[in-house]
Amino acid sequence: MAQELDFYFNYGSTYSYLTIMRIEGLAAQAGIEVHWRPFNVRSIFVEQNNIPFKDKPVKAQYMWRDIERRAALFGLEWRGIPPYPVDRSGLCNRLGAIAADEGWAPAFTRAVYRAWFLERLDFGLPEIVNPILAVLGQDPDAVIRRADGDEGRHKFDVNTEDARKLGVFGAPSFVVMARCSGDMTDLTMH
Repeated sequence: MAQELDFYFNYGSTYSYLTIMRIEGLAAQAGIEVHWRPFNVRSIFVEQNNIPFKDKPVKAQYMWRDIERRAALFGLEWRGIPPYPVDRSGLCNRLGAIAADEGWAPAFTRAVYRAWFLERLDFGLPEIVNPILAVLGQDPDAVIRRADGDEGRHKFDVNTEDARKLGVFGAPSFVVMARCSGDMTDLTMH
């Protein structure tokens, strides 16, 4: 039986860069199937009165230095602090929810994070995300209409509600479910 992992993340989550660029290879080595679950971490932060870096310059400075150190440790490119915050409209998160359902989330997400971290672009802008979608064989106008419509908003909201029910409070987060007497039971979350 294949092991499965729900990977909860948010396009715009800084620490998610470290996972997004490595998760597929690590999961394949371990025989784990990854389910990509973009969710609205900002909404959960607000609900919990836990906005990590807002008005906390010392914490933000530490975060960027920590990401730089970890990127070096993992052999990931680092070109300095990228623009932050990004994707204020949530477009990429809704696109990611559609991509997750259709199986192109890993390639889309890596391309988005390369644009953000390496090219230093705000990927939430249509002029940035359109070429990414086109390279992946998607019709940018059509998929953006879906993401901005009920379909994209619903998929993103469902992922967010699932994360909330599981107690996910930050990104990235990982949930492993185990079968116990036929029921799905939360086994591990980190």
